[in-house]
Amino acid sequence: MPSIAAFNYDYEISMNVLRDSFNSAVLQDVIQRNKIRNSVVLEKLIEYVFNNTGKTFSALSISKYFKSQRISVSVDTILNYLNIITNAFLIYKVKRNDLIGKLVLKTEEKYYIADHGIREAIVGNNEKVIEMILENIVYVELLRRGYTVYIGKVNEQKVDFIAKKGKNIKYYQVSYLLETEKTRNREFRVYEHIRDNFDKYVLSMDKVDFSRNGIIHKNIEDFLLE
Repeated sequence: MPSIAAFNYDYEISMNVLRDSFNSAVLQDVIQRNKIRNSVVLEKLIEYVFNNTGKTFSALSISKYFKSQRISVSVDTILNYLNIITNAFLIYKVKRNDLIGKLVLKTEEKYYIADHGIREAIVGNNEKVIEMILENIVYVELLRRGYTVYIGKVNEQKVDFIAKKGKNIKYYQVSYLLETEKTRNREFRVYEHIRDNFDKYVLSMDKVDFSRNGIIHKNIEDFLLE
């Protein structure tokens, strides 16, 4: 059985390879293809998105953050760079759908990453944000299955994903573990406000089945192996 030291050594080698590949190939291709002059801002923007994957933020909030770091960059430039790295398939932009007003909102979008290995190599701490990583994995899997995916909003509560394919709709909540009644209530209760007959799921790493009131609970590994 490999020692911890050997594992750590192999891990560092793998991260260095990914990091070098990203910097020398992916990043340089994006810079050259789009004739980007301020590559420092682009790199810091990628790092910001990687650190805030699965969170809602705006170009204005990023601009303010950069200003706090003494980096001056306009909102238009940030929007342009976000489009560039989205078109380069480094990240995915997901729009928010208001389930009460039946509108696609123009604000409060989320971004998910295409490659968790690159994220680990660039910013690290995947294990510390495991719930976000699991949410990201579910999102990419839904895309792979051919769904158009939105994030949802019901009043002030969120639905992680609304997956649409033709006239079929499925709803998904993603959690790491449903250890407490408070957590289970939080993940299941949002569906009380969605009054339709489409399938509603809560996904987690729990082996125990917590399904209730017609809402289906599934283990994430089982969901991925379907």
